[in-house]
Amino acid sequence: MIEGSETVFEWPDVEVIRSQLGDLLDAPVYELSPAAVEKYTSWFDTHCRRSRELAEQARSVIPGGVQHSLAASVPYPLQFERADGCELRDVDGNTYIDFVQAGGASVLGANHPVVRDRVVELLADCAPAISLAHPHEIQLARFICDAVPGVERFRMVGSGTEAAMAAVRAARVFTGATHIIKVGSAYHGWSDQLTYGLRLPGSGRQGAAGIPEAVHAHTHETPPDDLAALRALLTANAGNGGTAAVILEPLGPQSGTHAVDRDFNQHVRDLCTEFGALLVFDEVVTAFRLGLGGVQERLGVRPDLTVFGKCVSGGYPGAGGVGGSQEVMAALGPGVGADKAQAFVAGTLSAGPLSAVAGYHTLREMERTGAPAAAARAGDRLRSGLAGLIKKHGLPFVTYNFGSIVHLHTTGVFHLKLTDPDFSAQLARRRVLPTRLAAALAAEGLVVPVTGRMFTSAAMDERTIEDVLGRFNRVFSDIVPSL
Repeated sequence: MIEGSETVFEWPDVEVIRSQLGDLLDAPVYELSPAAVEKYTSWFDTHCRRSRELAEQARSVIPGGVQHSLAASVPYPLQFERADGCELRDVDGNTYIDFVQAGGASVLGANHPVVRDRVVELLADCAPAISLAHPHEIQLARFICDAVPGVERFRMVGSGTEAAMAAVRAARVFTGATHIIKVGSAYHGWSDQLTYGLRLPGSGRQGAAGIPEAVHAHTHETPPDDLAALRALLTANAGNGGTAAVILEPLGPQSGTHAVDRDFNQHVRDLCTEFGALLVFDEVVTAFRLGLGGVQERLGVRPDLTVFGKCVSGGYPGAGGVGGSQEVMAALGPGVGADKAQAFVAGTLSAGPLSAVAGYHTLREMERTGAPAAAARAGDRLRSGLAGLIKKHGLPFVTYNFGSIVHLHTTGVFHLKLTDPDFSAQLARRRVLPTRLAAALAAEGLVVPVTGRMFTSAAMDERTIEDVLGRFNRVFSDIVPSL
């Protein structure tokens, strides 16, 4: 463990969260008042004309008008030209406080000057990618191996999606087994084999358009926190090719949107050991955001493989990697002179000098400044303030946080059950407020994902959060029960 690598968050009471979410689903659905909808629509018409023009141009050359789902804001994607710390500026000159933080990648805050200076220095002497070895690859890998308990060897790839693909392939090579089990509704990238069981538990192939059914013959899902279902599936697989890996997010699917008990991870570790399967932690979001040692350090649970993304290159391109024990990671060697089978993993731009330099200096700066702890303090303050506003306005909303990952559930849309007879009608009703709320908050100068999952950064001090809560208060005052 390196200095400053301890985790910096408290595990919320999951039983309380489940009870509150149950009450939310039983409560009336709320919405923005018609007057508020008109007010905020007028704000966009007046203040975001250039963004609207560019959004129209984008639709003529980009499918759906956006390249990333997080950019699909309403009433149209805002077009940004500047990011600095926790602040964004759009092409119309409007400024916003950013709770997307590059999908959670920015713990220091966007465009951190120390990291930027190191990148500029590199580019003065070297290309962003050379497809050959560079000393910073070693420095970055050594830092991660020293920081994260379950990592003795680290292999860098281009994204979290690629990292999850590599982990699955390595697990199959190492174990000789075929089946993969994931916890339902988790997102482990968009590879064919893992585009299964997305968004809601039990969804199976509902998000798998374009992927042949045969591809998912060995991919399975179990409900979050359901150890009995996991044991049953491991048992069934044991007689039919075996389970190569169980892959999960240690907080629960979607960064804790479906929060799990902290002991769930140890129980899964025990089941994997019993059945000879590898345990794969997806820490794409949580490492190094929730401490430089990741969630696994806080839990004291050592996975066989860890999937990384987001922070590996500090918001620069090439954010992905896989780490694990020396024995298991031997399956991801370069294949030169190998005396046993290895999983084929490639990537011309993987571990390019730019990515390695940016990643190494990002992590070093996070260590030096205690950035994970600072971001977590901002998250604690935001969650506490939101809870007070929810109570003040008499709303049924639910908020909780894992340090710098803050959740706000306004309709319970992510906790609907596909088996409910009125699922489609409920989905249609409950999707309205999160969408309109994101637009209203944008008009108040806050960029908040439609999911309600917010990332704080070390660039957000107490004054920033107090300002943010004032803006939430104005929007919450315009929320009323749906007719």
